[in-house]
Amino acid sequence: MTVNVSIATRSREENWLPILELSVQEVFEIMLGCRLEPAASSESKPPGEFTAMIGLAGELCGVLTVCCGTRSANLIAVRMLGAELVTSEEQVWDALGEICNMIAGNFKNKLSGTDGHCLLSVPTVITGGEYNFHALVDGRSLETTMLFEGAPIAVRLELHS
Repeated sequence: MTVNVSIATRSREENWLPILELSVQEVFEIMLGCRLEPAASSESKPPGEFTAMIGLAGELCGVLTVCCGTRSANLIAVRMLGAELVTSEEQVWDALGEICNMIAGNFKNKLSGTDGHCLLSVPTVITGGEYNFHALVDGRSLETTMLFEGAPIAVRLELHS
């Protein structure tokens, strides 16, 4: 008896959203010392002023993005640096890119079969509100929105089939 690989993969991926949410929670707790609150379905999406991206290749192919507003991105940098104030935009970009990288790494390490078989790209951060993000993948996507200090942060995993 043979198993349809796409059905098996799709079934497995349906259980990944709680794993993604746990990964986001753990990274924010460990790196920023804060607990995220689940966003109600009526919560607005975060303003797309900052989007950090990490590419995944190997056993798991796709793109993981973290999207937030300027206030949240600045607060992430302040908390990561342990500073009172962020002194440059580069610090904000680096901090948000590193948070995205840690979420992607934490997520892939929780999945069986990806150990050493999934590589992450260098983080990329896009700033400004005048852009549309289109992932050119033909698979499924998982998305969660959580509240960081009352502001929404969206984490999305676009999977390539």
